[in-house]
Amino acid sequence: MKIFGSERKTVDKETAVEHGKCMLSRRKFLMYSGATTAAASTVSISLFAGSAQARQVPARVVGYPRKLIGKLSELKENQPLDFNYPDDGPNTIALLVKAGVKCGGGLGSEQDVVAFSYMCTHQGGPLNGTYKVTGEHRTLGQCPFHLSLFDVRRHGIIVSGQAYESLPQVLLELDGDNIYAVGIMGLLFGRQQNVQGDSTISIGAVGQPAKVS
Repeated sequence: MKIFGSERKTVDKETAVEHGKCMLSRRKFLMYSGATTAAASTVSISLFAGSAQARQVPARVVGYPRKLIGKLSELKENQPLDFNYPDDGPNTIALLVKAGVKCGGGLGSEQDVVAFSYMCTHQGGPLNGTYKVTGEHRTLGQCPFHLSLFDVRRHGIIVSGQAYESLPQVLLELDGDNIYAVGIMGLLFGRQQNVQGDSTISIGAVGQPAKVS
C-alpha cells in the first residue's frame, strides 16, 4: 500500500491512480495519524514554555481506527452507503458515496468516492436521505432545522443556511478493492473530540508532575 510524500504535485502531473490510492499526505497531522500503526502512542509536550516552570511531560495520544466500510466494486453511483465512524456512539452516522463526478478528497480512479458526517454542523440536524444530484452538483441538505446545504464536491463546504462550519469529511484509504475510513477532517457535532478516550492533561501545582488521563 503506497502512501505519498508531502511534496506537492500539480493537477496536470498527478494521475488519478496516484490520487485515488490514498487521499492523505503521510498523515503528518495529528488528527489524521495513528490509524494503522497502533491504537495509542506516547508523545512529549511542553508545558509553560518560556517560563521558569517549563518542562516536558508525557501525553498519551489515541489515534483514529482504521475501519473497513465498503468495497469500491460494490458501490453504485449516487447511492449512499451508511456507516458509523469512528465508533458506534452518538453522532457518528455518516455516508459513503460514489458521486460520479470528481470531488475534493475523492478516492478511486475517478476521484469521486467521498464520505461525510450526516450531522449538520449548526445544531446537529439529521441529513440522512438528503443527498441530491442536480446536474454536476452533489449536495447534502437542506437540513430540516434551518435549511443548511452542503457541497459534497468541495469538501462539504456550506452553500446556504445558518451553519458556519463545513461538514466533517471522513478521510478514506483504498487498499485493493477495500475502502477504509482512517480519520476525520473537522469536528463531529456534539463532541468535544472525535475519538472518545483521547487524553486530557491535568496540571497540578508547580513542581508536581502533570497527570494524563
